[in-house]
Amino acid sequence: MAHKLTLDFLKTETASGVVLGLAAVAALIVANSPLSEAYFHWLKSEHLFQAGPLSLQLSVSEWIKEGLMALFFLVVGLEIKYEILKGELSDPKKLVTPVAAALGGMLAPAGVYLLISTGLQGPHQGWPIPLATDIAFALAVFAVVGKGLPSSLRVFLLTLAIVDDLGAIGLIAVLFSAGVDWAPLAWAGALLVFGALMSRRTIAAPFWVMGFLTVWWLSVQAGLSTSLAAVAFACIVPVSPRAADGQSPLKEAMHDLHPYVAWLVLPLFAFAKAGVSFAGLSLDQMLAPLVLGIAAGLFIGKQLGVFAAAWLVTRLGLGAKPSRSTWLQVYGVSLLCGVGFTMSLFIGALAFPGAVDSPEQVEVKLGVILGSVLSATLGGVVLSLASRRTRGSEASSGSITES
Repeated sequence: MAHKLTLDFLKTETASGVVLGLAAVAALIVANSPLSEAYFHWLKSEHLFQAGPLSLQLSVSEWIKEGLMALFFLVVGLEIKYEILKGELSDPKKLVTPVAAALGGMLAPAGVYLLISTGLQGPHQGWPIPLATDIAFALAVFAVVGKGLPSSLRVFLLTLAIVDDLGAIGLIAVLFSAGVDWAPLAWAGALLVFGALMSRRTIAAPFWVMGFLTVWWLSVQAGLSTSLAAVAFACIVPVSPRAADGQSPLKEAMHDLHPYVAWLVLPLFAFAKAGVSFAGLSLDQMLAPLVLGIAAGLFIGKQLGVFAAAWLVTRLGLGAKPSRSTWLQVYGVSLLCGVGFTMSLFIGALAFPGAVDSPEQVEVKLGVILGSVLSATLGGVVLSLASRRTRGSEASSGSITES
């Protein structure tokens, strides 16, 4: 069952990666077309939500970032919990190499970014931006070029990306949840504790939905990152099947929410965040320290950190390569980890708050797009070459066997 759920996840993420790419391209086209002014005006326009005494007014960009993206982090939290309790991450021996690679893939990009920002006198607060891997985009590229490669590489990439996301979520919680209002936070904590206690009983789905919406609302009022609240709520969703119908609430939630997140939430976020106008863009801005730091962190830092950590733990005998894989294939996967698109843009919006077309946001987008495109392109080339070598080797061994 765990294997089937992982394959379903991979299938959906791979296909939706294409939609993500199209949404990002569409944003770039619109932002540089006669519709540019309407596009940025739409993102900045504010909309009021009111239900009785409850009211909240945010811009479209903020509704997407704080509202819809909370669903993304809820699904990520559910996925992490499932993998730890029932899936690939439940076996400690399978954790060592991808976890070490994920840690290396966070430390090295931060180091590369800070090295460049210090040398070029750029802003230091952007160092978390190149730390995360975009699961959907990375798997989409892998699916296109990875025919014939061992499935263990896909699991390695997925596990690494999940640990990567967990680290990014932790950073978001620590770095971007300042100025918390403790009263609504205390109510949110109490509701989570109550939900954890009640999770031992059979609770209808509408109550879980209302519970999540309430925790989300309280986290917004508290000034807490909604991503952290979403992951915290995921931790209390039961993974064990209910006695009544034998269904797991966690798996039901993953099954029901994942298509909406993959096909609607993430593409909409990409369309809202990838739009950057090149009108009046100077060479100085394209080569700004923030742009170069993010791009180098994703393209250089990610591949170095992931590959070096995976090689080191294998060399020391603490972990093992993905089964039936070569180091060239592992290097190709390491390159794909530099595709940081969705999560990097999300962290960038938190690290440099402001209008979607502010100079800092433009530079964040340029750096993320440049680093992600370079990583996806070279990673695709390396894995395509590795795939051809694998098929050629299998063909040769088959001919020898027939002889």
